[in-house]
Amino acid sequence: MIARLGTHLELVPREQNELLLAAGFAPAFTALALESEEMASVRAALRRIVTANEPFPAHVVDRGWNIVESNAGFGIFSLDADPFLLEAPVNALRLALHPKGMRPRILNFGEWSHSLLARLGRRVTLTGDPALAALYREVVGYAPHDPGQTDDAPELMVPLRIRYRDDELALFCTIATFGTPLDVTVSELAIETFLPADPETTAILQRLDHQENRARSS
Repeated sequence: MIARLGTHLELVPREQNELLLAAGFAPAFTALALESEEMASVRAALRRIVTANEPFPAHVVDRGWNIVESNAGFGIFSLDADPFLLEAPVNALRLALHPKGMRPRILNFGEWSHSLLARLGRRVTLTGDPALAALYREVVGYAPHDPGQTDDAPELMVPLRIRYRDDELALFCTIATFGTPLDVTVSELAIETFLPADPETTAILQRLDHQENRARSS
């Protein structure tokens, strides 16, 4: 009955485990560490996914938005960031919103930060997780409380407009998760891929990738 109730309420694996434990039953889902031997196939799959998206940036975040895997495109985000923001585990939200992280290079910081904080705020409301609530209280202090100025032209999605060296990039973020997870850790992983929002960004990223490949081979 409890398992059916959790399914009917569309609870995520962590919440179904908590419901079962509260009723005095054993959890239905494992919660293995991503670094464990049993997770080797998951780690390999994540690595294949993010590298397959190169030269476009992609990374994998856990429940707390800590980056657990990334590809070569991560350099677009880490450029000029303070070293303390790049100490493992790197938190994607902290890196994006901190004044010594990506913030000075994000050209539409108001609307981008508004989008990120809205996502985090919903997660806090849904889970009541104290760690996520603490993260929200921290990063909301780095960002304005309004979506900022937007262009008159309508857009289908909020792009990340970021300066990288002498170039300006426009990227859309897509988020993917595992479809049939039977483990809490796996169910909470999210693959964030940043795709070009215009042909100019595509050409820039391809040029940068070509230059880096040529430098490595020389």
